[in-house]
Amino acid sequence: MRKEPGFAYRILLILGDAAAIVFSFAFSYYFRTHIDSRPYYFTSEIRDFILSNILLLPIWLIILTSLGLYSRRVLTRRGLEYWRLFLASVLGVMTIITYDFFASAYIARGSLFPVRTIAIYAIVFNFIVLVVTRTIIRVVRQIFLLHNVGLIRTLIVGNSDNTTQLLQGIAPDSGFKVVGVVANDKYVPEEWKKRQYSDLSVAISRLRPHAIIHTGSKNIEAVNKAAIDHHALYYYSPAEDSIIVQSGNVEFIAAVPIVLIRTTPLSGAAKIYKRLMDIILGLILTILAAIPMLIIFIIQKIIEPKSPAIYKDTRLTRYNREFPLLKFRSMKQEYCGLTPEQAFEKMGKPELSEKYRKQGDYIKNDPRYTNFGAWLRKTSLDEIPQFLNVLKGDISLIGPRALQPGELKDYGDRGLLLSVKSGLTGLAQVSGRRNISFNERRALDIYYVQNWSPALDAQIFLRTVASVLHHDGAK
Repeated sequence: MRKEPGFAYRILLILGDAAAIVFSFAFSYYFRTHIDSRPYYFTSEIRDFILSNILLLPIWLIILTSLGLYSRRVLTRRGLEYWRLFLASVLGVMTIITYDFFASAYIARGSLFPVRTIAIYAIVFNFIVLVVTRTIIRVVRQIFLLHNVGLIRTLIVGNSDNTTQLLQGIAPDSGFKVVGVVANDKYVPEEWKKRQYSDLSVAISRLRPHAIIHTGSKNIEAVNKAAIDHHALYYYSPAEDSIIVQSGNVEFIAAVPIVLIRTTPLSGAAKIYKRLMDIILGLILTILAAIPMLIIFIIQKIIEPKSPAIYKDTRLTRYNREFPLLKFRSMKQEYCGLTPEQAFEKMGKPELSEKYRKQGDYIKNDPRYTNFGAWLRKTSLDEIPQFLNVLKGDISLIGPRALQPGELKDYGDRGLLLSVKSGLTGLAQVSGRRNISFNERRALDIYYVQNWSPALDAQIFLRTVASVLHHDGAK
């Protein structure tokens, strides 16, 4: 989805918490050595003390995350948040003391806590600084929201009392801004009549909402599909609250329970993780492929000196964005940029079009390709310039196949497939590549979108390496 509710806010909280923890530990050390009048008998340097605690920040962030201190449910209940911050301060210091005890026994270094009073000070100061830092971030966020910065443009759809309650109760501090409503007159207050629509598709095309809150029990599939097709978040709030009050993902906006139904697990922090992996692996692969790319480029120019060695093919990626996919040109220059039907027509063999489609977009000894190009395709070496697409962020290393603009025009799941970045390789490619039909490839890509996980990416990556080495599915 284009906008994640509260995502930037949670990132700021994480950064603020990290800074608060480092500061509170540094101040605890300073307090013991410069303000506490009692004598002390240790020589640990404050610089080493701070550096050690910076390196242990991941432990703190894991504790804060496990206590739900970045979830909306906790962040909207101040008393619960403060209690858990205190609990996190105690658990964090105790965890580091335990780590320090065992590390000091096996590593020749001084203790992180040369005197135990520093640990006690750290608990107190850590709690206080965390509360103060979060309060400052919260106030700054409220100021931005009141000035309509960072709000989620929201369309409310459905005929129920929840529609009325949301229209009258959503305030800027919720992070949502209602821009329109699709409902019967009965559920729309008078002041909202000018922003009332009778047709969902018209409302979406005119308002371009970031989120849709569906309050009715009818047309659930249609409204959800409309949200997916337009890459909007889909919230469901049924007329009967009891249906979802037991759900762990329930949120309350204007006292109305709603549940966010995600198209894919690949959102929020997962997208950051995946992008980091793309950059790291993409950079490594680009370096490893640099010499083979140079050799192939030189061979291409020797064979056809006047033709470009790199071919740019317009493809689609996340949110229906077009980009130039880079490949070593494997096709004869006169057929580049043409559809298979156009190419076969141009060479005077239109009968090959039907054969090509019937055989799963493949014919033996395809006359469109050069001999060297056919070898490049068989070995998958024509794909390696796409490492540059990965580094640029056009595609991911792993994801659904990058589609040509016209490929999905007759299918209804285009929005679902394009809710994540396309990939250099993916589940469909390692499950047979050209040996399976277009519909089977599409189904596998949809499965990937709806069931993404780091483990699935790792499995696909390893299978891709094996497939390329054995030429599985390559033709």
